[in-house]
Amino acid sequence: MRLTTRTNIAMRALMYCAVNAGRVVRKTDIAEACNTSENHMAQVINALSHHGLMRTTRGRNGGVTLEREPEDISVGTVFRILESGVPFAECFAREENTCPIADCCKLRGALSGALAEFYKALDKINLKDLVADNLPLEDALLLR
Repeated sequence: MRLTTRTNIAMRALMYCAVNAGRVVRKTDIAEACNTSENHMAQVINALSHHGLMRTTRGRNGGVTLEREPEDISVGTVFRILESGVPFAECFAREENTCPIADCCKLRGALSGALAEFYKALDKINLKDLVADNLPLEDALLLR
């Protein structure tokens, strides 16, 4: 399994905001610290704000903050938001599925169960778990 670039960037952006709690941070600063383009970061921030995970403020003093407390943002939630539209395998894509054995193959059921367990494990981890007492992460992401 491989995560999309969007989900990877989203987790970095959320950790950046959590490390810089109480501050409005700029998209430019997040993109630079997270080694990604401002365009990709803008798309991710838009998606996260649309789903109530980030708050955006326009204007001269605008920027981004977390919409919820870090302990209220589970990794599983973030992954579901950003990965749910990406089929894990061809048989998960109803419209694009051209597999000739899709109707009788038991692999899809096994994969569905594995994905459910994957998300269940990620639901147990929240943003606070990722940033709390993580000094190397603070050194890498803290605005100075």
